Amino acid sequence: MWGDMSPWKQLPHSLDPRARHLVVQLRRLKDHSGLSLQALASRTGYSRSSWDRYLNGRALPPQRAVAAFARACAADAERLLALHELAAAATDGPGGPGGGARREGPDQPRNPESAESAESAEPTEQAEPAEPTEQAGQAGAASTSGKPEEEPENGGGGRSGLRPWVTASVAAAVTAVVVLTVLLVTAPGNKGEERGGRVVAAGSPVTDPEQKPFVFRPGKDYPCAVHRDDDGLLYAGYSRTRTALIGKGSTQWAVVEAQCLLRHHGFPPGLADGIFGSRTERAVKRLQRDAHIVVDGVVGEDTWGVLRK
Repeated sequence: MWGDMSPWKQLPHSLDPRARHLVVQLRRLKDHSGLSLQALASRTGYSRSSWDRYLNGRALPPQRAVAAFARACAADAERLLALHELAAAATDGPGGPGGGARREGPDQPRNPESAESAESAEPTEQAEPAEPTEQAGQAGAASTSGKPEEEPENGGGGRSGLRPWVTASVAAAVTAVVVLTVLLVTAPGNKGEERGGRVVAAGSPVTDPEQKPFVFRPGKDYPCAVHRDDDGLLYAGYSRTRTALIGKGSTQWAVVEAQCLLRHHGFPPGLADGIFGSRTERAVKRLQRDAHIVVDGVVGEDTWGVLRK
């Protein structure tokens, strides 16, 4: 069972850090589970050769494959799917900014019977270098086209209830969020001065501890020291926005601020790590439902108003 585990092949140098981080996490979980590629194929419905591509950075696994992998390895599916969203945004950019990883075909597994049965056929793997610092900025990407390498034969191994991701729609939505946020922050009606790349209300101290663009740090749980400021509103110290529009897939300081305030109000979103994933979305919906405002899982002006009270 341990025959096709580490040492791993070196990942492509051109692989985007977000895609690289996903692959490294999948490798670690596979090693910890003790599953061989053949065993992984039989449990997920995706062939042994497919997992060889996914785990060596040559192709980005479909969302359903990641969900099936999490079940097979008893891992946190939500965290892996959040990392997959970031990696997918990286690999969808013009010219393939994801580097060595390309998008895999339709979001369906192959028939497990089509998986290769000879474990000894897997190439000898080489040790992987130390994992570099991963960065995940806000991603706005255009979709790429390409003929899928493998066609699905059945729908097994998928996770029911997953929201389908249409690449073009997601890219357009993220781009719209970025543009709208910039317009809201720089609008003439916003009184204050710009410090460290954000607008601070006049007479207020700088609350962003980093004073620099947000960079995702895997596993980082930012401290949430929520306090009530002179204006009578609650702040956690990461953003003073009351209008920024953030939703699933957003990665910025405003997300950390929202996560801290959600936690303060009794709607825990998981880690306050700046990634607006599924758990954060569910926490936002619970807050919106409790406050009797529109329940859409997106933090806008109305939701900020509830969070700041």
